[in-house]
Amino acid sequence: MPNIFLTGYRATGKTSVAQLVADQLGLEAIDADVFLESEARMTIAEIFEAEGEQGFRERESSVVHQLAQRDELVVALGGGAIVREENRRAIQGRGVTVWLTASPKIIFDRMTTDPLTGQRRPNLTATGGLQEIQQLLEQRNPLYQEVADFSVDTEQMTPAEVAGEIIAKLRD
Repeated sequence: MPNIFLTGYRATGKTSVAQLVADQLGLEAIDADVFLESEARMTIAEIFEAEGEQGFRERESSVVHQLAQRDELVVALGGGAIVREENRRAIQGRGVTVWLTASPKIIFDRMTTDPLTGQRRPNLTATGGLQEIQQLLEQRNPLYQEVADFSVDTEQMTPAEVAGEIIAKLRD
C-alpha cells in the first residue's frame, strides 16, 4: 500500500481522518506537526517564538522528507507544508495525496471552537482570524491543487465519512 498524504488548511480534519483511514487500512497514522514537536521537544508556538516561521519551516521540511521516505503511512501534513517546493517534490511519487477542503468560514468556526488550535498554532499574518484564512487559502490553494491526486470537501461530512470517501476513491 502506498503512503497516503493528507494536505489542506488547518481544521480541515487531516489528523482525525488520517487515524481513521490508517485504522481501516492497517497502516500507521502520523501527524507531521506532532512528529515535529516530538523531535524538537517544543510546541509549534514555542518554535515560532524561538526561531520564527523560517526556523519552523526548516524543521517541517526535514520532517516531510523523513516521512516521505517511509512506507505504509497515512501522514497528516501541516497546513503550510506544501508552501515549499522541496516538500511538494518530496511527497510526489511517494504515495497518494488527498487535499481536504472547507470554506474559510467553516475553517474559522472550527478553529475558534477547538481550544488546542489557538494554543498550538500561532497566527501567520498580522491580521489573524478569518482574513488570515482567506489570504493564506488564496496563496496555498494552487499549491494544494498541484500536489493533490484528488480532493474531498470536508465541510458537511464527519471525519468517518471523509475517511470512507478517501478509501472508496483509493479502491477505484
